[in-house]
Amino acid sequence: MALTKIGKEGITGVSNASNATFLTATSAEGVTLAGTLAVTGVHTIGNNAVATSEGGAVTTNVVQGLLKGWIRFDGTGTIAIDDSFNYAGITDNGTGDYTTTLSTAMGNVNYAPTAGAGDVDYGAKIDLEHSATNTTTVMRLRTSGTNSGTGDTDLLAIQIAGDLA
Repeated sequence: MALTKIGKEGITGVSNASNATFLTATSAEGVTLAGTLAVTGVHTIGNNAVATSEGGAVTTNVVQGLLKGWIRFDGTGTIAIDDSFNYAGITDNGTGDYTTTLSTAMGNVNYAPTAGAGDVDYGAKIDLEHSATNTTTVMRLRTSGTNSGTGDTDLLAIQIAGDLA
């Protein structure tokens, strides 16, 4: 492992580099840092990155614990996405019947969706269809009200957990 500290005189030919510290380690070497690590820019973590619980008793895999997609859309009139992550679009199949399409495929069709809907006649119901129509990128859902059967709603939100392809 090589550690180089640059003093107040800086690095020849580089401005604003005084007191910079450079650390290089090979994959065979372990590095332990104490205190707070300030990181800037884009950083990639591996599939084996873990987070320790608040009490320190257990760890969880960071990558598996992240949502792989979420969407919020208005299901009335001409449907439109309000905001989303990893969703390519939505299709209106008729009253209270929607198909969502992910941008990046899930690893298999056994992903875990969670959905919520706004008030369709005071008590929206959601059917997350798990059938042959669902694929690693497409999921269909239907909404209905407690009093009127199938119905559109002005707020639908879906979250997807599972493994990406």
